[in-house]
Amino acid sequence: MSSLLASRAARRRSILFTAFLATTLLMMAVSSSPIIKEFQGAVSFALRPIQGAVDDLAEGVASIVAAVSDIDRLNTDNTALRRDNERLTAETLRLREQERENQLLTGLLQLKNSLSYKTAAAEVIARDSSEFRRVVTISKGTDAGIEEGDVVVAEGGALAGRVVEVGGNYAKVVLISDQSSTVIGQLTKSGETGEVVGQLEGAIVMTNVDSTAPIELGEEVVTAGIELAGGIRSPYPKGLLLGEVIDVRRDANSIVQTAYLQPTANLEKLEYVLVLLDYEGGLPPADDQPIDCSITGEGGTVPGGEQPCIEPTPSAPPSKVSPAPSSR
Repeated sequence: MSSLLASRAARRRSILFTAFLATTLLMMAVSSSPIIKEFQGAVSFALRPIQGAVDDLAEGVASIVAAVSDIDRLNTDNTALRRDNERLTAETLRLREQERENQLLTGLLQLKNSLSYKTAAAEVIARDSSEFRRVVTISKGTDAGIEEGDVVVAEGGALAGRVVEVGGNYAKVVLISDQSSTVIGQLTKSGETGEVVGQLEGAIVMTNVDSTAPIELGEEVVTAGIELAGGIRSPYPKGLLLGEVIDVRRDANSIVQTAYLQPTANLEKLEYVLVLLDYEGGLPPADDQPIDCSITGEGGTVPGGEQPCIEPTPSAPPSKVSPAPSSR
């Protein structure tokens, strides 16, 4: 039985092989026919535009895929470059700010070394938000030896203001641009004096200047530092820069004139200041204050424990001084 099946399978394979061979030979014979060749050429010619379109479409799709890939890569690179650029920009700004602060602190150190007073450096940490006051808060107070009434100066030896309130680690400073501030100023060329009063618009005003005194635009004004009879000293030491004359108003019928000054210190952008710790303005200590000779004991003697008396005398007019060197 098995031999019978095997013989049938062998016959089937022989038949299939013979049929395949015959078909191949027939196709070879047919394909070599001129008619078939012409037909194949016609079909190929007819399909050529379609084949070209398919090829172009395939190339276009490949180009689009490549372009999308390139765009994704470029976006990734661009994002990385933008991030690096932002980091470098921030670093550059930080270095510039650090350099600017170093310059400010260097200027403040040079000013500290040029002053004959004991000082404390402080940073401006707050500003009064009121439209009617010019007050700043600095970062040091009684813990650093600062007291109410201490004089505050800015870079270049310019007067900034005075301490009006003090705590352990802070102090409030009224600037010379505040309307409550009055400083006796002195013109550096003529030596004439006047009252420098603050105002909120930016410029400060020097009033009650002798109308005969020459005032030049650009002339500097410094603190007069006048010491009155009886040992009364100015609240501000002599020679601190107040400002530069930017305008002069004269009235032909008045015995005084007014000068407008641009403050030397940039009061609206103060960052660091020096506080003078050991300048003592105003009245001298009680033990050093002389008394009026009219207040004496019996027989014209001075009461026990009192200082020698003085006779009140009219104060002499302030003498003219030579121009103070500019620290700017």
